[in-house]
Amino acid sequence: MRHARAYGFAGLAAFAVAAAAFAQTTVTPLPDNAPVETASLDTSAVAELAKTKWGDPQAGATKAGACAACHGLDGNPTDPMYPRMAGQSERYIAHQLALFKSGERNTGMAAVMMPFASMLSAQDMRDIGAYFATQKAGAGIADDTLITSGPNQGMKFYQVGQKLFRSGDMARGIPACMACHGPAGAGNPGPAYPHIGGQQADYVVRRLQEYRAGTTSEADPHLFNMMATIAKSLTDEEISSLGSYLQGLHERPDAATQAAMARAPQAPAAAPVPAPAPAESAPTPEAEPAAQPEQS
Repeated sequence: MRHARAYGFAGLAAFAVAAAAFAQTTVTPLPDNAPVETASLDTSAVAELAKTKWGDPQAGATKAGACAACHGLDGNPTDPMYPRMAGQSERYIAHQLALFKSGERNTGMAAVMMPFASMLSAQDMRDIGAYFATQKAGAGIADDTLITSGPNQGMKFYQVGQKLFRSGDMARGIPACMACHGPAGAGNPGPAYPHIGGQQADYVVRRLQEYRAGTTSEADPHLFNMMATIAKSLTDEEISSLGSYLQGLHERPDAATQAAMARAPQAPAAAPVPAPAPAESAPTPEAEPAAQPEQS
């Protein structure tokens, strides 16, 4: 009997241990209607712009405070190495900021721009773009010195760029710049072609050189490739001349430009050419007096 009771207690103990182990390993199924969470694989800064609303210029004025050190309070910088932002379209500015943030635009001033852009949300970019779009763009002065050698000898320096801007060069497959950017360089906010009239010459030259190099990390490079196709045929002189011409291109002079034009040295007026002396005319014979009628 004693052994039977011992075996009974041992059996109960083993059953209890097994039951505890089974309880700890039992899996409780999730309900069939549990929601499934999904996440987009495309989380780039450029893709985030599609989720935004139109920018708020007033909110953008505050957010653009960090831009003032390089681009000026109103988007008109004093340092020629930084681009003019005033008058630029909202879409273009937001798109470029997104490219800097995502690392897709990694040339030129990317090392400077990326830290600032990385702190911005997609809506911040739209707001900043909206603010600068409401500001009046200034302009500079084009270089009108004469070219003394080369294929463009005798032309004023800016005229080389002026010709390309207005007419292009069909022989080399270069379309007129104004076809996309407008006759005054005001751009087109629909396809986000930038405002280039009055843009800083140094920036234009640097950007055209980047396009001519033809290297980009943009995930969607169709706009870059469009410009790269055009720029690959441009010479250094043509790129510099385009920068000069665009710097001086504006719809009408603003106050700052008028003041700069007034301070510019004026070419001395040419001496008036003396009028030729009148030619001496031959003396005319005196008319004979009319004959008196005879008296009858």
